[in-house]
Amino acid sequence: MKDSMKKSFGPKYAVVWCMLVLAFMFSCTPLEHKSIVILYENDVHCNLNNYARMKALANAIGDTAWVGMTSSGDYLHGGTAGAISEGHYILDVMREMNYDAIGLGNHEFDFGLAHLLNIMDEKQMPVVSLNLRQMHTDSLLFAPYIIRQYGKRRVAFLGVVTPESLVSEAYSFYDKKGTQLYNLCENNMVEVVQSTIDKVRGQGVDYVVLLSHLGEASAKKFITSTQLISQTHGIDVVLDGHTHSRLVCDTVMNSRGEAVLVSQTGSRFKNVGKLLITPNGHISTELIPVDSLTDEDAGVRAVLDSIDARMSEVISEKVCHSLYPMDILDANGRQLVRYRETCIGNLVTDAFRAMTGAQLAVNNGGGIRAPLVAGDWTYGNIVDALPYNNYLTLVKIKGNKLVELLLATTSNTPMEDGQFPQISGFRFILNEKAEGEARISSLEILDDRSGRYKPVNPDAEYTLCTTDYCVTGGGMYGVLRDAEILQENIMLYNQAFIKYVTEYLDGEIPERYAKIQGRIQTK
Repeated sequence: MKDSMKKSFGPKYAVVWCMLVLAFMFSCTPLEHKSIVILYENDVHCNLNNYARMKALANAIGDTAWVGMTSSGDYLHGGTAGAISEGHYILDVMREMNYDAIGLGNHEFDFGLAHLLNIMDEKQMPVVSLNLRQMHTDSLLFAPYIIRQYGKRRVAFLGVVTPESLVSEAYSFYDKKGTQLYNLCENNMVEVVQSTIDKVRGQGVDYVVLLSHLGEASAKKFITSTQLISQTHGIDVVLDGHTHSRLVCDTVMNSRGEAVLVSQTGSRFKNVGKLLITPNGHISTELIPVDSLTDEDAGVRAVLDSIDARMSEVISEKVCHSLYPMDILDANGRQLVRYRETCIGNLVTDAFRAMTGAQLAVNNGGGIRAPLVAGDWTYGNIVDALPYNNYLTLVKIKGNKLVELLLATTSNTPMEDGQFPQISGFRFILNEKAEGEARISSLEILDDRSGRYKPVNPDAEYTLCTTDYCVTGGGMYGVLRDAEILQENIMLYNQAFIKYVTEYLDGEIPERYAKIQGRIQTK
């Protein structure tokens, strides 16, 4: 009897017993033996829908690893949702994501620093910024770092934002009299960063991750991530932003000759970054195309659906129709509006002149953020393309000052530069290889009466329409800061565009905007 029981039931019980033992062993694996995974993004610019996919990915990874999420800035503005809600909709989504730490980008200052402080406090966001400080007291406006615990290991997240913001978003850092109220440690960045690293290392953290919005290239004198790494030590990984680069896993040597990983996801949520720290301390980064992710987190999706419902009536309204697409990227993904004349730039600046009667118009290329495809253009499409709260401003400018403006705003061409001018009412030749004043030649002003161009008069005064950002907000490298203002707060630049295409063009974009018109010729 006993032998028959062994023969019948022994193997079955043995299999079950082995399964139970294995399950027990895995369930009792020390938690510190799990990997740490940090999902990251940068320069999302209000591309909201992919947050739900990123959170679903975090949920899936959380079954087998410690998981966290970070942002390296430029989430608050750059699209319709940001423009309509002044960033509130964006942070509603990000709060549902439950980020471990978020850095600041220059576009977080677009609505003003007071608004930024209020909205971050209201939404209780985990902001880190070690270089945003009061001018005279040197006191911090946000926490310089956050330390998160993953099992028995601790990771410090530090935040740093480009000092270029002092120029591009100057209105957030200066009062109306021109007095600087806040700084970004532009003169002692390396020392401040190293001091913060030393402080967190002194607290026994295992890893230091820098949420950087410095980028890998600077159009002017501002420090880059690579330069910062080379002059400091103690950082393990830099999750970067600002230059919209697609960096899977670059390596830069620090001041002690140690390798530091650098990664950047591109822009507008094309990729989710994945930082992996294995139990034995190996660190790697990779980029996951968001299009390859299909699952969505239900909680984040519910927030997105609520926002979509509030926005849909506004953004779906048809404004006009175009047979011609208005691109802002070239075949290599570079932003045309930042180094060349474009059809959309011509259309935008023609609208400026039409709305104000100005002789000349100029808009910084960085103020144009999205293409307009052939077909119907809705309110939402146009605000996506022109998302900022920039108001038309009319100023006086002399011919020689116009030359100075063009020299400043094309000084980095053919590099991409957000201050590159899109223009109306004049034309010129840009010699990219020349230095100094020789870069600009054949500057001619359009005579509206005859329809002909005439050479600029250096001593003559012209009326110029641009945005308040380009006059008093830090745009155009400050060349127009002292210009005589004839009229300000005329209308939002996107509203001027809408009025132009509906009332002046009767809701149909004409063929003359199908191709560039030779306003800016390069050689």
